[in-house]
Amino acid sequence: MIEDFFKYQAQTTPHPLAIEVSHAKGSYIYDTNNKAYLDFVAGVSANSIGHCNENVNKAIAEQIQTYTHVMVYGEFIQTPQLELCKKLASTLPESLSTVFLVNSGTEATEGALKLAKRYTKRSEIIAANNAYHGNTAGAMSVCGAEQQNRAFRPLVPGTRFIQFNNEEELQKITTKTASVILETIQGGAGFIEPKNDFLSKVKRRCEEVGALLILDEIQTGIGRTGTFWGFENYNIIPDIFITGKGLGGGMPIGAFISSYEIMSSLKNNPKLGHITTFGGHPVIAAAANATIDEVINSQLHKEALRKEEIIRIHLQHPSIKEIRGKGLMLALIMESSEIADKVILKALEEGLILFWLLYEKRAVRITPPLTITNDELIKGCKILTKILNNIGQ
Repeated sequence: MIEDFFKYQAQTTPHPLAIEVSHAKGSYIYDTNNKAYLDFVAGVSANSIGHCNENVNKAIAEQIQTYTHVMVYGEFIQTPQLELCKKLASTLPESLSTVFLVNSGTEATEGALKLAKRYTKRSEIIAANNAYHGNTAGAMSVCGAEQQNRAFRPLVPGTRFIQFNNEEELQKITTKTASVILETIQGGAGFIEPKNDFLSKVKRRCEEVGALLILDEIQTGIGRTGTFWGFENYNIIPDIFITGKGLGGGMPIGAFISSYEIMSSLKNNPKLGHITTFGGHPVIAAAANATIDEVINSQLHKEALRKEEIIRIHLQHPSIKEIRGKGLMLALIMESSEIADKVILKALEEGLILFWLLYEKRAVRITPPLTITNDELIKGCKILTKILNNIGQ
């Protein structure tokens, strides 16, 4: 398999981890030699309620027996789609009531940017340095990371960048600005939380000049940071927000959400202002419905804060300079990128899956399934501590 993998499948890095996956269940992934790997990454925050969740699998199986794709999004009334839109709206303030389902977080970014431009009739976008909102050309245009972008220029013009948490730069938001797009917690930059009511100050500035605030909840949403949506932690309501990753319980999905008034600007002048063939696919929507039910009924979002404390208590080591993030969206900041690399690769040998962050090379990602048990968390922390002790010798 490994020879075919490198020959036939396009690669994203020179050195993929290349585990030959046999099956996965709960918090574990198993290779073809039946070696178990405790998953502290959850498909980069996507497997929010673990691998092969029974309720998600049941919902998928039932929907497959009913119908799969029948028509492009928004034309036919399909029960799983409509149920999902209503369920998402029920978790949100009244001003966020209308949902556009797409296939991924990146597509949700694209739709949100188009929506802001269409509604405000402005073209300028303000984004943050070292942001990550996706990897299509439009989404890359609002990722302020030149090390990633330079090879693909020209990108979509009209974006200006500010430093996350820098209040002095908010004056760059003007009457020319259609929207400000920010991650609720910066992901690729190192799991950086907003400080000193930064998001509230951004929203206030947007209101002053008539711009819209877009919050990227692709990672922070669906219970990962202790509330169902990350922005609930910071006393802020965006005008538009985007979700993906954990919403599908391991299945591909995205959505951008706004008010009925704002969202209605996409349906006319021109018609078909934003369209998707497979967005809101009924099988995927069924999986998402089951995922939301599981998170809410099991109070997994509230459990995330308690599980964060377990990790912080059991990962007190001099090699860890800082633990950033909130809930089960945590990053261990090591002294150097070389140490981070050693930790991640050695952990794989020891049966623990960790991963990198995009821009902060000293970081070790910890984003396990929300369903991970206390014992599994402690087990993973013990493996990590053992590795750190050996690296320090």
